[in-house]
Amino acid sequence: MPGILAHPPLRAACRETCFVPETPTQSAAANGSPASLADAGPAARSPFIRLTELLADLTPGKAPLSLAVGEPRHAMPGFVGKVLAAHLDGFGRYPAGRGLPEFRAAAAEWLGRRYALPRPVDPEREVLVLNGSREGLFFSALLARRLLSPAKQAALAGRQPAILLPNPFYAAYGAGAEAAGCESVPLPLPASGGWLPDLDALTPELMDRTVAIYFASPANPQGTIAPRAYLERLVALARAHEVLILSDECYSEIWLGDEPPTGILEVAGPDFGGVVAFNSLSKRSSLPGLRCGFCAGDAAFIEAFADFRNVAAPQVPEPLQHVGIAALEDEAHVIESRALYRAKFDAADRILAGRFGYERPDGGFFAWLDVGGLATAQLGGGEVAARRLWEREGLRTVPGGYLCRTDENGVNPGRDYLRIALVQDLAATEAALPRLVAGLS
Repeated sequence: MPGILAHPPLRAACRETCFVPETPTQSAAANGSPASLADAGPAARSPFIRLTELLADLTPGKAPLSLAVGEPRHAMPGFVGKVLAAHLDGFGRYPAGRGLPEFRAAAAEWLGRRYALPRPVDPEREVLVLNGSREGLFFSALLARRLLSPAKQAALAGRQPAILLPNPFYAAYGAGAEAAGCESVPLPLPASGGWLPDLDALTPELMDRTVAIYFASPANPQGTIAPRAYLERLVALARAHEVLILSDECYSEIWLGDEPPTGILEVAGPDFGGVVAFNSLSKRSSLPGLRCGFCAGDAAFIEAFADFRNVAAPQVPEPLQHVGIAALEDEAHVIESRALYRAKFDAADRILAGRFGYERPDGGFFAWLDVGGLATAQLGGGEVAARRLWEREGLRTVPGGYLCRTDENGVNPGRDYLRIALVQDLAATEAALPRLVAGLS
């Protein structure tokens, strides 16, 4: 792919003036945009800190149970302890920034088994270990801002660069965009469009000043899986404007239908140009505390990212990478965990049917509930519902507005929604869902 990857070495790029992140209001005002009304939203503060503040004056009405954090509570794979014990000496060494060759090879081999790739991924040039996918997604925005071709820089003359993100979105996306000195532009996800950004609405003017787009499939929180044809259109559009695609695929192994989600690398062509996929073992293997993941794709970006991470990002201890290798080589625990998620959504289908606009998602482990009927002039439906559930039933849930940014019309598209995470075991989930219904009745 010409353009975004035809960049000078990172050492030269880093000599450029560093950008001080602007507030969303400053950013929009500088561009003469009505988006100056936008709130900082999840790019500024954790939705879970905001939730703690929302519930601070309340006492839970029953034994507390969290359906808030997307933290898998399934049993860890049985091999974790043994693998750690066998490699304890690795804690006595600084780990290499690129990751163990064995880990990178395991990630590349897993990608080859999981996806119908145009060619095998090169573990030496196209894979990097990450301290979980979140830090990689955050830091990648800084690199996307710096690694611009002369043509793209010329197109940006006098204009602030932009990074596009779905709305709702994962907080790290907005934080990364703002740290990179870019305007984070939220893209609506209309239910009528299958909860996917409308690619036809991305104007040439916007794309010409866009340096990267964050994308997730399955999505958080709606669980949407993008069809292959959609991903093909996304890649073609991004390449036409030299826009880097940062594809968050951490929920790739939790699908609730018959077919696994298509990965972005499957439609990226044999050079994977302008495309980087991010994944981790947090959701796939129920190991959120391991903090081990990887990114794979465009070789030029990966090379520059490796240089950057060697001086600015956390390393992954070798023993944790060995656990990651074992996890990537084993599918039995993944299949078992996926079956458990399906069983929990079967329960949700029974208990939530006809209520709160519930629809079984394509993938992931969140339910996205419409509680707009609870809205008041003072608080959005999601906040009212979250407080009511905590005070009446002891259930901790996340207001949808905390996962969204207010649009140019002053509307937060998640205001009337509530996100619940079906991460507890089956028995706890089957007990919690009737409590949710009762608490909102």
